[in-house]
Amino acid sequence: MIDSVSPIRFDWTRPEIDALFQRPLLDLVYDAATVHRQYFVAGEVQLSTLLSIKTGACPEDCKYCPQSGHYHTELVREPLLDLDTVEREATAAKALGATRFCMGAAWKNPPVKDFPKVLAMVQTVKALGMESCMTLGMLTSEQADALADAGLDYYNHNLDTSPEFYGEIITTRTYQDRLETLGAVRDAGMKVCCGGILGMGETVSDRAGLIWQLATQNPHPESVPINLLVAVPGTPLADLAQIDPLDMVRAVAITRLTMPSSYVRLSAGREDMDEGIQALCFMAGANSIFYGERLLTTENPSVARDRALLGKLGLSSEVLTSA
Repeated sequence: MIDSVSPIRFDWTRPEIDALFQRPLLDLVYDAATVHRQYFVAGEVQLSTLLSIKTGACPEDCKYCPQSGHYHTELVREPLLDLDTVEREATAAKALGATRFCMGAAWKNPPVKDFPKVLAMVQTVKALGMESCMTLGMLTSEQADALADAGLDYYNHNLDTSPEFYGEIITTRTYQDRLETLGAVRDAGMKVCCGGILGMGETVSDRAGLIWQLATQNPHPESVPINLLVAVPGTPLADLAQIDPLDMVRAVAITRLTMPSSYVRLSAGREDMDEGIQALCFMAGANSIFYGERLLTTENPSVARDRALLGKLGLSSEVLTSA
């Protein structure tokens, strides 16, 4: 049974989270829905739009990513976008109802020559009255401070999977590298967006390990994206079979139970999720989605399709009041 107000904990143990993965799914969903309503307005969904501001030719070897320069995919490489294009895309996203605008660049870390342009993008998005988020790879403390000074609200840097499985997916950046970037983001005063990917060949124990890493951060990441692998031809994971979609529901529920005050975002992979599974994810505590026809480089449900789904479920989009 859950107490009337579920406490926020940072002392979760691996055995506790392993045990959550063994519980009956509907019990988990019920408990997660109860916790969700203690910390958020029921029925509100935060809408984030994601834009690739620099596409392809990334030196990292993440096996899931079509932007890696190590693999031969059909991705068209594009240089850093100009400021006018970013402003136009952010304005369009706001007009469609998005409250957060996220920008991603395929870099291992931001190049010195491009960094001033990135800072200008943050300032432009903030001037529109939107929350801003960026994912640019690893950051130094100086870069994190500069982004914070420019007004960046969130920095995204996913852990992707458990420490034990991580080396099977990425070799060009260590787990510790990722943790150090998250530390720099925290020290600069920005909010953290950090999650992972399901369906990369990991075990249930690896999923528990990922959530344990996130749930023992103090404070918790304010935003936790849960991605379902999009198997892109040309990448090493292209031939992996899709996982049971109910595994996504279970991960969402456990994320909500262990990080009750965080936004839990349904991210990549929704194009392959039917309405019933998405509805269960919302019931299990998901309260944010990536919104718009395209993520960084992969397809996403159309705005019309998402609006129709939210309407069927009686969900409304969150209105940003702090801008």
